Amino acid sequence: MKATILNAPGDIRVEGVPDPTIAKPTDALVRVTAACVCGSDLWPYRGINAVTEPTRIGHEFVGIVEEVGSEVRSVRAGDFVIAPFMYSDNTCPHCRVGIQSRCDHGGFWGGPDRDGIMADGGQGEYVRVPLADGTLVATRDVPGDDLVPSLLSLSDVMGTGWHAAVAAQVQEGDTVVVVGDGAVGLSAVLAAARMGAERIIVMSRHESRQRIAREFGATDVVEVRGDEAVAAVKELTSGVGADAVLECVGTNESMSTAIAVARPGATVGYVGVPHGIEYPVRDLFARNVGIAGGIAPARQYLPQLRDDVLAGAINPGLVFDLEVPLAEVAEGYAAMDERRAIKSLIRP
Repeated sequence: MKATILNAPGDIRVEGVPDPTIAKPTDALVRVTAACVCGSDLWPYRGINAVTEPTRIGHEFVGIVEEVGSEVRSVRAGDFVIAPFMYSDNTCPHCRVGIQSRCDHGGFWGGPDRDGIMADGGQGEYVRVPLADGTLVATRDVPGDDLVPSLLSLSDVMGTGWHAAVAAQVQEGDTVVVVGDGAVGLSAVLAAARMGAERIIVMSRHESRQRIAREFGATDVVEVRGDEAVAAVKELTSGVGADAVLECVGTNESMSTAIAVARPGATVGYVGVPHGIEYPVRDLFARNVGIAGGIAPARQYLPQLRDDVLAGAINPGLVFDLEVPLAEVAEGYAAMDERRAIKSLIRP
């Protein structure tokens, strides 16, 4: 089959790899119908995260189940399924309290599982899914093509944005600040609106992203950064700050801004993959500002968000503004790297 390989920074290719098969009775084989490029894929693509050898890549996909192992009970051949960005058994102690992203037996796509068998990357034609019962979430029927982008977003960015809002304890009537206007930040805007936030301030300098943010529920846009951004939020909130802050970037600057705009007693929900962050512990202590978040347990939120999409309550698929065939996946990466696209959808 064809699959995407990151060979070195900036070097993305589609290459032939072995066809996956059912290797364990708990496996499923999924034919990928749509996948995408994630902002976190850009860290190794840019060389910020080391790339030491050719690596399968892609952790967001939806598709049709082709075959299941003898012990799989929750899905069957022909089902349309959504795969969260990590696989999990959904039964270990951590999964049972809703943190499937720390499953005792789980792992990431694009590398060997605990037994050394490849769990294929999502940016390819097929994926062997370990722990299929605990990982995959099916829809009752095969959805129309118009719903596929929104359902695909649930494999990562919508669930991650939702986790930021959950971690920050967004409540009805809150004033919320979202730091970051990528696909996760925009999804966090949508999550805050769905949770009943009254005012949502998004930090964005890009008109196309601001437009989607407003469609998702943003009431205000701050186009500056650093101290100017903090001052702008303080002015918008009469000097008080935000009741909840959603940090969706992962840099020291973005986290510093998120902490600075939080009102005393607020919580910063962070989901941006941390790079070089230093926490001002004395300031957090003095203002009783909390920090919560981490790798989103997307599997935990998937059933609820799936139902919201199917009911037409949310349309997170608007974050996809570029679609390319698998053969042109390199353009999907380049467009996001150069900020010509918010998020690239890939059709195998």
